Amino acid sequence: MSTTWAYISNYLVYSSMAVFALAFIAHAYETAFAVRAPHLADSAEGNLRTKTFDYTRTEKVARVATAMMILGFVLLFAGVIARGVSAGRVPWGNMYEFSITGALAFTAAYLGALRKYDLRWLGLFVSISVLLALGTAVTVLYVPSAPLVPALKSAWLVIHVSTAIISGGIFLLANIIAGAFLFLDSMEKKGERAPWAKRLPSLDVLDQLSYRLVAFVFPLWTFSVIAGAIWAESAWGRYWGWDPKETWAFITWVAYAAYLHARVTVGWRGRRAAWLCIFAGSTFLFNYVYVNVWGTGKHTYSGL
Repeated sequence: MSTTWAYISNYLVYSSMAVFALAFIAHAYETAFAVRAPHLADSAEGNLRTKTFDYTRTEKVARVATAMMILGFVLLFAGVIARGVSAGRVPWGNMYEFSITGALAFTAAYLGALRKYDLRWLGLFVSISVLLALGTAVTVLYVPSAPLVPALKSAWLVIHVSTAIISGGIFLLANIIAGAFLFLDSMEKKGERAPWAKRLPSLDVLDQLSYRLVAFVFPLWTFSVIAGAIWAESAWGRYWGWDPKETWAFITWVAYAAYLHARVTVGWRGRRAAWLCIFAGSTFLFNYVYVNVWGTGKHTYSGL
């Protein structure tokens, strides 16, 4: 029975990848075919040929892209659940399981933010990021469903890892928005935005949204680090041992704390804040990729 559920999980994850690929294609089509053909426009110098973007031309495709993102999320969610059923535990025991659940959390953060903010322009980047994460998971990180190693058999697995996954998904979304801010800011410094970029939110909106996402999830990341320390004491008889993963989790906490402190007390805004946000996110990604796969220590659970 567990083997059947493992196969079901694999098929659901593969299906979600196919749907996310369709979402990516639809978002790419939306941007590419929103271009109007060059036309003559009057100006002080005479007639000029101009090219503009009209996103009303691809509104239906954009709605299909969003629907595909939602369907991909549902299929991936079902795949994660099926993986847990096949293993008889929560599906966070190795890098493959953490990666597919992390992609799920990232998609959830995007869809959740989409309900309040016009972030459909991010769909292209979110869909390709999810595809890369899932592609790496199924081709490089995949391991058969198996019982947990003894150190992971604890209720703290649910508490600590779930909060870390949620935090990571929202941190990554905040970092992409900070990257978009830097790109658009550079464009505006050279002149006005390109026609396609005029559709995107103002720099102030992007700056505030990135900050709000980090401020929202930072307490959860703090709790995750504390929960990990409590779990470490239960499993290994010490709260903190400066294991590589513990160290980098603390570095990430310090980096995001510095980001929030700089914004609230020093008044950092704009480029400096965006670069600091991206730096903090890079420490999380380093911990997630390098420490998990190539690092040594008690937290190396890649299963590879």
